[in-house]
Amino acid sequence: MIEFFTSSTFRTVLSALNSGFLKTLQLFFITLIGALPLGLVISFGSMSRFPPLRWLTRLVVWVIRGTPLVLQIIALFYVPGIQKWFNWPSGESGRMMAVCVAFIINYACYFSEIYRGGIQGVPKGQQEAGQVLGMTKAQIFRHITLLQMIKRIVPPMSNEIITLVKDTSLAQVIAVVELLKVTNNWVSSAVSMVPFVIAALFYLVMNGVVTRCFTVAEKRLAYYR
Repeated sequence: MIEFFTSSTFRTVLSALNSGFLKTLQLFFITLIGALPLGLVISFGSMSRFPPLRWLTRLVVWVIRGTPLVLQIIALFYVPGIQKWFNWPSGESGRMMAVCVAFIINYACYFSEIYRGGIQGVPKGQQEAGQVLGMTKAQIFRHITLLQMIKRIVPPMSNEIITLVKDTSLAQVIAVVELLKVTNNWVSSAVSMVPFVIAALFYLVMNGVVTRCFTVAEKRLAYYR
């Protein structure tokens, strides 16, 4: 226990946690890059005037939002192989690919509801005014709806993205070596809680950066109040 607190051992632990944190960052950014645009597409499906598409989209969103993310990760990783549909690549790359797909699908469904609320919150009178001016639907969405939607969705979107930072720890359920997985390994071997404290600081700093970014974004978008 005393040896664990020596400076050399502390640097070793910190280096190991840094490698796990890089994997956490990778999962975080891949999820955002995939889920943000996919969520917008899903929101269009849930608002479609074609009933079968609207019902199917809302059913998928309901199932994804109503089941734990950890079960979705396990199902997506193991079921395709068990059912002989396909096999993920072997090793860490396959596990990382599976968990990224699970995170993207899950968060896209959550984002889609935020998008839908933001879009439907824009007064229809403004859209009708755009039609009177001869604007196409794409132009109305880009020039009238989009900016006002972004202003409305910033607070709920910030909450979801902060949750995403913490949810990355669920990747360890299929042995992806992210920050908390590395932390657990060191806690088990060193019989100390110090790695947990360091990991908590990593998460706090990352969430602090995310919170600051959204605070700045809200101030920039204050024009659209």
